[in-house]
Amino acid sequence: MKKIICIPDSFKGTLSSAQVCNIMEEAIHCHFPLCDVVKIEVADGGEGSVDAFLAAVGGKKITVTVNNPYFEAIESFYGILDGNVAVIEMAAAAGLPLVSGRPNPLETTTFGVGELILDAAKRGCKQIIVGLGGSSTNDGGCGAASAIGVRFLNSQGQVFVPKGKSLIDIADIDLSGIDPMFNDIEIITMCDIDNPMYGPKGAAHIFAPQKGANPDMVILLDEGLCHLASVIQKHLKLDVSTIPGGGAAGGMGSGMVAFFNSRLQMGIETILDLVEFDHLIEGADLIFTGEGKIDSQSIQGKVPIGVAKRAKRAKVDVIAVVGTIGSDIEAVYDLGITAIFSINPEPVPFEIAKLKSKENLALTMDNIVRLLSIKPQK
Repeated sequence: MKKIICIPDSFKGTLSSAQVCNIMEEAIHCHFPLCDVVKIEVADGGEGSVDAFLAAVGGKKITVTVNNPYFEAIESFYGILDGNVAVIEMAAAAGLPLVSGRPNPLETTTFGVGELILDAAKRGCKQIIVGLGGSSTNDGGCGAASAIGVRFLNSQGQVFVPKGKSLIDIADIDLSGIDPMFNDIEIITMCDIDNPMYGPKGAAHIFAPQKGANPDMVILLDEGLCHLASVIQKHLKLDVSTIPGGGAAGGMGSGMVAFFNSRLQMGIETILDLVEFDHLIEGADLIFTGEGKIDSQSIQGKVPIGVAKRAKRAKVDVIAVVGTIGSDIEAVYDLGITAIFSINPEPVPFEIAKLKSKENLALTMDNIVRLLSIKPQK
């Protein structure tokens, strides 16, 4: 083995992508000490995404003062990668930890996320990647849009910054205040769910309870998002109501499309493009990927499948090392996964298994690479 790529997702609740990469590398070098191991950290757009991108591509972290979900000044951050690309994780300005002890999606705003986007634009970034995940908000991205100059007006013609509870008050939307510099900026939104903006499977019903909403609040929030979609349809001539992923981050997926002219893209596709994966795997003998659990849901765009699809085109084998192998996984082999190995040596509850995740991963990798190192019999 001369060249092996390691590009695993994190094992949620146990190991980060970086930790998995390092364990994989150690096992490979134990049996193939001269092998070129290329490690690519993966993040899903939530907390840790900026650090993962900086580790994978290089760049610098920018610190800036913005508003938190309750319009209070906080020190936040984003990354500028080599190549003048900004990476923003919305959780850095609108995440759940920022409202610890007082969650209320009726009152929270994404305004600070817009301030991060605006700062990156003013620094000359021509591509901005925004990761949606871990939000405390349900404002349809209106707060972020307000920060870059979008004007929301009520029935009396008054301009205001809509929050979850006041989406229902929007009567008109004016995009004329957006700085023209955004015309030359490509904005990509990382989104790994396919929930629509509103409805039974929408942002409010599925995710708002995790943000502190009771059943009555969920209904109000859903009605607000439904109303916002209708106003966008009327005034911007754009239907965002059924966009897959539009419900991400309290409807911000739809908001990014409507107000930022962004496209929604699976996080793994964004990462693979950014690191020039198709070029990187040239000459690779094998690819290791993985995640906490691989199952029928994985084919909807999780890391191992995104990697496998690219690898299949390049005719490079892919081994997935995972915590748990679920049911109905036959389709993943057709999509490019060569083999799957679980790191758990015995069937035990997750709360027990996670305590030995590091050791179990190391043992599994060692066994796989031992097998790979067997010389063919003459």
